Amino acid sequence: MNIAALIVTADPATADALLRLAAAADAHAEVAATADARAAWAWPALVLVGADAAGDVASAGLPRRGGVVLVAGAATPETYQAAVRIGAQDVAVLPDHEQWLIDAFAAASEPDAGRATTLCVVGSRGGVGASVLSAALGLAAAGSGLRTLLVDADPLGGGADLMLGLEGHEGARWPDLAERHGRLNAATLRDTLPSTGDLSVLSWRRGASVPVADAAVLSLLDAASRGFDLVIADVPRFPGDIGRAALRAADVTFLLVPAEVRATVAADGLAAALRRDTADLRLIVQGPSPGGLTPGAVTQALGLPVAGVYERDRRLPAAIEEGDLARACRRGPLSDFCARLLADLALQPYAHREEAA
Repeated sequence: MNIAALIVTADPATADALLRLAAAADAHAEVAATADARAAWAWPALVLVGADAAGDVASAGLPRRGGVVLVAGAATPETYQAAVRIGAQDVAVLPDHEQWLIDAFAAASEPDAGRATTLCVVGSRGGVGASVLSAALGLAAAGSGLRTLLVDADPLGGGADLMLGLEGHEGARWPDLAERHGRLNAATLRDTLPSTGDLSVLSWRRGASVPVADAAVLSLLDAASRGFDLVIADVPRFPGDIGRAALRAADVTFLLVPAEVRATVAADGLAAALRRDTADLRLIVQGPSPGGLTPGAVTQALGLPVAGVYERDRRLPAAIEEGDLARACRRGPLSDFCARLLADLALQPYAHREEAA
């Protein structure tokens, strides 16, 4: 039975209120009277029992199971006694706990198929190409069959959607989601964002930047980790709240350093700051060096584990101007490097994670 939640109540007001909350969470819920609840009792991830039906449910001798919530209009000693009798793990009071119930519906509607790998990319200086590397990694991952989200964590960076030629595509940007809070359905997030193939982009609108609430950032990153195989965050050197949240969520953070003396010195201080927010910091060196500084010398100076080295592709600036980075990334040193890096990470497609769940 393909339903996320079973609502057991004979009270129309309770049923209507809970169905409204289920709709807000994009969750499929069905209402059943106590007499009809036995057949569906074991199937859904979530069972909500109205206070009016608690006595009948207790008398019916239904088997104990997880995910049962007693829904009442007030939290009284009798309410908690009824919850114990039906084996409920939680008590929700309407309307006080509406957001909690929306989150519970949303959680019940999604299979526990594991979490995405989250990567952050940070450049040691402006113009080094961290945004290009982030986008190229996203294109390579999506091309290999991974559901990938590119998160633009820089409100002043010009927009990742523009770099990929998606600026005219319909879909939500950060300002549209700036006040979001609570659990967000992962499928809803995927359907909401502009995309090309298996690559979705969370970017910015043109004009003045809009502040994004901390709760919205956490909600979006959580939904992204549930709905994608790979999340790639393009984080500026001064990360701000969005960048810091992405760094804290990251499995790996890559620090991109060109083979230049000043950039290497800057990277040393930046690495110390990044270590406060990210657990696994690795170095990527970009050549060629204008003065003969070798990747080995950069590595020795910074003392970071090395994820790889690649040569700057001179075709990319023109491709970015034309919004055609995808075409330019089909071949060349950057695309080869991205393929090697993704192979080293050994990422698993979402469909395989679902089968393993």
